[in-house]
Amino acid sequence: MDSYLIQVNGHGDHGPMLDVHLKTNGNSISLGKVKGRKPRWAVRASEMSKKTFNPVRAIVDSMKVEPNPKKAMISLSLGDPTVFGNLPTNDEVTRAVKEVLDSGRYNGYAPSVGYQSCREAVATYYNCPEAPLEAQDVILTSGCSQAIELALAVLANPGQNILVPRPGFSLYKTLALSMGIEVKLYNLLPEKAWEIDLKHLESLVDEKTACLIVNNPSNPCGSVFSKSHLQKILAVASRQCVPILADEIYGDMVFADCKYEPIATLSTNVPILSCGGLAKRWLVPGWRMGWILIHDRRDIFGNEIRDGLLRLSQRILGPCTVVQGALERILHRTPPEFYHNTLSILKSNADLCYAALSAIPGLQPVRPAGAMYLMVEIEMEHFPEFENDVEFTERLISEQSVFCLPATCFEYPNFFRVVITVPEEMILEACSRIQEFCEMHYQGAEGAQDLECDK
Repeated sequence: MDSYLIQVNGHGDHGPMLDVHLKTNGNSISLGKVKGRKPRWAVRASEMSKKTFNPVRAIVDSMKVEPNPKKAMISLSLGDPTVFGNLPTNDEVTRAVKEVLDSGRYNGYAPSVGYQSCREAVATYYNCPEAPLEAQDVILTSGCSQAIELALAVLANPGQNILVPRPGFSLYKTLALSMGIEVKLYNLLPEKAWEIDLKHLESLVDEKTACLIVNNPSNPCGSVFSKSHLQKILAVASRQCVPILADEIYGDMVFADCKYEPIATLSTNVPILSCGGLAKRWLVPGWRMGWILIHDRRDIFGNEIRDGLLRLSQRILGPCTVVQGALERILHRTPPEFYHNTLSILKSNADLCYAALSAIPGLQPVRPAGAMYLMVEIEMEHFPEFENDVEFTERLISEQSVFCLPATCFEYPNFFRVVITVPEEMILEACSRIQEFCEMHYQGAEGAQDLECDK
């Protein structure tokens, strides 16, 4: 029988290079220099985490400005309708969840795409002759943000590009860049109530374009596209054979003088993944219930996209089961007056805000038609002491304790966004302070030129 002896000729703690000899039956065989491993900590953040960048947080966190201690802070920055307590959800919605919780029947794991009965409830709610839906066309997700993430992940590969609105919700870019997907920004036109610049949009399409994101009603613009404009968008997508990711989280949240058209109801040939959820219309963003509606009447997505969504959904095993269990009752029993009352409050606040800001020299608000926001242009030439919208909003905080998001957060400098979900008296007080601020810093044409010369 052979015997083996390994001889290591090293020094002290056997430094990084070891001279190793193998002895078998008295014969020595040199294995030469072998590199030893000295254990040491080397924990590094992943490349994906390094590519993940939220421009809103980056800008807001870097502002580092203290509000005026003599004035109570009014925050018009966060798109959360629950913050001030003036927009509670409906009692029927709350009761639905309480009863499910008390039943004890929804405490376990659900299928990763959601319970079949809950998917059926969503399909029934959104089904219409123009865009038919069945349970198999619904993927339940942890909020609309996860719906958008799954839709992007299934449609685009690293190295491809997606078309994103400017100004637009910052999460699209945050998610895409973390996945190695290029973002191409197409312009919205404030002078046309934020319609898409269709020529610019189409000019961005190339062989690597994976999808077009259409956000309607819009965050941050509060705009609502007309039926004819949506048909023109679909015509571009059809010509270029580009699928649409429709962010419709604010669907049906439009003011009385406007009509919301789900984009899938206007097309039979463009495949669409429509993302929505409970967060905004039902005023429960923290419940994290969203969905993807798959509209694919020409079977362009086929099984591949459906199977891909199923596999991706298995990464976190689906959304909250308690809220799933309440979905049917929430969707089908919430009284119409609840939606009407919410929209009446938002419309009233939008009108008050628009009228007040329109009267302030140097500001040009764009009238919203839905959602929860209003965008305001800053005529920077009349505020020459500020370099940009970030500086403008920083000083607004420090002098007036009013916090609006600079639209640089949405890739659209020299505007700011106002959230209109706050109580009416707070809207009026904020607008009054903004007026005082602008009157303090406004320079007419001559004054602005003099200030520029002094610089």
